[in-house]
Amino acid sequence: MNLHQFKFIQEAVRRELNLTEAAKALHTSQPGVSKAIIELEEELGIEIFARHGKRLKRITEPGQHIIQSIAVIMREVNNLKRIGEQYSAQDSGTLSIATTHTQARYVLPEPVAKLRSAYPKVNISLHQGSPDQVARMLIDEVAEIGIATESISGFEELVTLPCYEWQHVLVLPAHHMLCKKEHLTLEDIGLEPIITYHPSYTGRTKIDQAFATRNLNPRIALEAIDSDVIKTYVKLGLGIGIAAEMSVRDVVGNEAQTGLVVRPAGHLFGQNVARVAFKRGAYLRNFVYKFAELVSSRLERHLVERALSGHVNDYEL
Repeated sequence: MNLHQFKFIQEAVRRELNLTEAAKALHTSQPGVSKAIIELEEELGIEIFARHGKRLKRITEPGQHIIQSIAVIMREVNNLKRIGEQYSAQDSGTLSIATTHTQARYVLPEPVAKLRSAYPKVNISLHQGSPDQVARMLIDEVAEIGIATESISGFEELVTLPCYEWQHVLVLPAHHMLCKKEHLTLEDIGLEPIITYHPSYTGRTKIDQAFATRNLNPRIALEAIDSDVIKTYVKLGLGIGIAAEMSVRDVVGNEAQTGLVVRPAGHLFGQNVARVAFKRGAYLRNFVYKFAELVSSRLERHLVERALSGHVNDYEL
């Protein structure tokens, strides 16, 4: 058995047992992938996959255990590579970050700049996606660290830690009649066309839950993944916006110039938690720990190390 066989099996599982797609992803031939899998099955004396003709149909029961063992082996192989990189080049390499647009645009620029100042030989690779995509990039080891909302905490393969709380805000055209009302309610907001995030982004679940609890069915006029898009369409008068507070710092104090007014909405939609995530069991290089500390002062190295070994709870942070 060899690592190539393990890679082929992992990719076949990722591609939902489509060997043609697995071969494309691995830049090899479909017959080569199929042959490698069969050879490993013969060596182990079990079928990892049940077949219909030449097609893989499902993972067998012993195959499930084999795939779990392969995942552990490949994780440790990657850890060995990182250990080698760590000690051959203590202050250089590439930090791969997976995050959402809101975090990349409004939260991470300062920590990234500070990391580059502390580690000038470290390059940054920034991957953006939904929280689910952020989680998948960590699991597939496309990225070493992920930052997103609390929804990434639902993946068993990941260790996630809270780094800061935030709330939604209302973004209103400066001339809107709701600007004159001191205490806004969900009923007030529900009567207006709303511009906010796509359901898979930036705490949208909290918004939907708040309206559902009051049996309200708001009209979502436009959904976006980009806070700047929300602000742009609010300014054009298409509706009122619900956005993340960190995305409106350019508006607060500049209402006259922007034509927008920001009102806090945490009392309506609750608090959200941004979380940092790592793949469980991963070996982290020094500058990964440093970046976590720059994102949140809560994430001291010794606490992250303890969390990766399963010994830290949220309340300790």
